[in-house]
Amino acid sequence: MLFSIITPSFRQLNWLGLCAASIADQGVNVEHLVQDAGSPGVEEWIRSHPGAKVTVEPDDGMYDAINRGLRRAGGEICAYLNCDEQYLPGTLRKVGDYFDQHPEIDVVFGDSILVDASLHPLAYRRAVTPLRRHTRLRPLGVLTCSTFFRRKVVDDGVLFDPCWKIIGDKAWILKLLDKGYRMAVLHEPLAVFAFTGENLSHVRNIAEERRRWEQTLPPGFRLLRPLVRLQHAWRKWQAGAYERFTGELRYYGWDDPLHRKVFAQLSLGTSWPK
Repeated sequence: MLFSIITPSFRQLNWLGLCAASIADQGVNVEHLVQDAGSPGVEEWIRSHPGAKVTVEPDDGMYDAINRGLRRAGGEICAYLNCDEQYLPGTLRKVGDYFDQHPEIDVVFGDSILVDASLHPLAYRRAVTPLRRHTRLRPLGVLTCSTFFRRKVVDDGVLFDPCWKIIGDKAWILKLLDKGYRMAVLHEPLAVFAFTGENLSHVRNIAEERRRWEQTLPPGFRLLRPLVRLQHAWRKWQAGAYERFTGELRYYGWDDPLHRKVFAQLSLGTSWPK
């Protein structure tokens, strides 16, 4: 099984090195397709990371870059991993085994570790399968760093809409739900999501894009928001998503970017850091 992992890149080459290392040591058949919009120093980065397939060309934002990479992808299982994210050890093997054992499943979500810009662990985020109404009305309840999908999704033309510069993940998940793709959760920590201070969800024009999204909702649909929020909380409780994570993690850090650092005896809560 070949995995295709797409990384949209622009001016984050220091983070990209950690991301690439976490893909290269997975021990499976994987192509890492980096779609760079012209970062200063990218040519030097390419020479020092021969395992990644880097395409340097202008794009119309992150989601356009992801689409360009997906169109070049040749893998049976696809995903995208931002520069400031990384996979935990054995992630792709676990995901591949799950898809092998569940041929009826098209999309798999996993759990994620939330860290700060220093890569210090902050919280544990358990995934639950998204529902259409919640996806439309509330912030997206899954993280794309721990999301994987079969090649058929790309072949069906279900790509990201580049008109959304920040919440394209939400719009894409809604497309998957509308088209009836079968989804499941692999209850394993699969990836690391970093709060860098420059995440798209924290940029200034997020409010404007959310207003545009609200305008796409049917009249009166917003009144369902409190009920939908309660329903989602109940589903999370039933799935054990509020339980603390205790254990050991290994991922790449700034002190030694060539080797995974061990974070032992962790006990992480599940609340979203402020």
